[in-house]
Amino acid sequence: MWIDTHCHLDAAEFDADRDAVVARALGAGVDRIVLPAVSVGNFEVVRTLAHRHGFFYALGIHPLAVAGSADADLDRLRDALGAHRDDPRLVGVGEIGLDGFVPGLDAARLERFCAAQLKLAGEFGLPVILHSRRAVDPLLKLLRRIEVPGGIAHAFSGSEQQAANFIGLGFRLGFGGALTFDRALRIRRVATALPLEALVLETDAPDIPPHWLYRTAAERAQGHAARNEPAELPRIAEVLAELRRMPWADLRHAAAANTRAALPRLA
Repeated sequence: MWIDTHCHLDAAEFDADRDAVVARALGAGVDRIVLPAVSVGNFEVVRTLAHRHGFFYALGIHPLAVAGSADADLDRLRDALGAHRDDPRLVGVGEIGLDGFVPGLDAARLERFCAAQLKLAGEFGLPVILHSRRAVDPLLKLLRRIEVPGGIAHAFSGSEQQAANFIGLGFRLGFGGALTFDRALRIRRVATALPLEALVLETDAPDIPPHWLYRTAAERAQGHAARNEPAELPRIAEVLAELRRMPWADLRHAAAANTRAALPRLA
C-alpha cells in the first residue's frame, strides 16, 4: 500500500481523464490519496471526489487563494468543518500556510488567515497540511504560538534545522518529485538525514513532476505536457530509498505508518 499525502485530483489538468488517473494510481498500488482543498469553492468538490473513489480530503484556504477570499470564508470553513466533523474521510485542515515566493502577496493578511485556520484545527482536533514555500520560519513562529494536533509540512524544502523544529512540534515532512532532481541538493540531503519516522510521501499532482516527466520551457511551449500523477509515487519512493540506502519495501511500510500517525483518520 502506498499513500499519496498530497494530490489535487480536482485540478483542471485532470478534467479530461480523471477516472483513468485514479485507475493508474490504483494499478500502481497507490490506494490511499489525500485531496486537500485550496478555497471554499472546492470544498464540496474534494469531499465528493474522496467519497467517490474511497480517498480522503482536507478543508482549508491555500495562501495563494487568500487574495481572492473574503473574510467570511473563514466562517464558511468553520461551518464546513463542523458539518463534516464526523466524516471519517475528513483527515485535516489544509492546504493552509504561508508563501514568501509569489511577489505582491499581503503578508499580514496571509498570516491572519493562517492563524485563524490553525485555531480552527485546534478547535476541531484536526491535524494540518501546511504550505511553507520560502516562509518556513514565519510559519514555525505561528505554530509555536498556536497549538495544533500536528500534521504534515507539505513539499518540504527547508534546512535540517527547520526540519528538526517541525519534528519537535509533532509534524512529519512531505517529500515528492523535487527530490528526484540531481541538483536538488538540499532537499536530497535533508530527506536522507532525517529520522525515518519523520518522512511521508506525496506527489502534489498535477504539480512538481519528477525529473522523468519534467519539460523545459521550450518543450512546454510546443505543447509537451509535464503533468504529475499519483501513479508516480512508487517510482519517486524508489529514488528516496536509493538515497537513504534502504529497501524500497521498508520505506513503503515506514511512510505508511508515518502518514497514519500524522493523519490518524487514515488508519
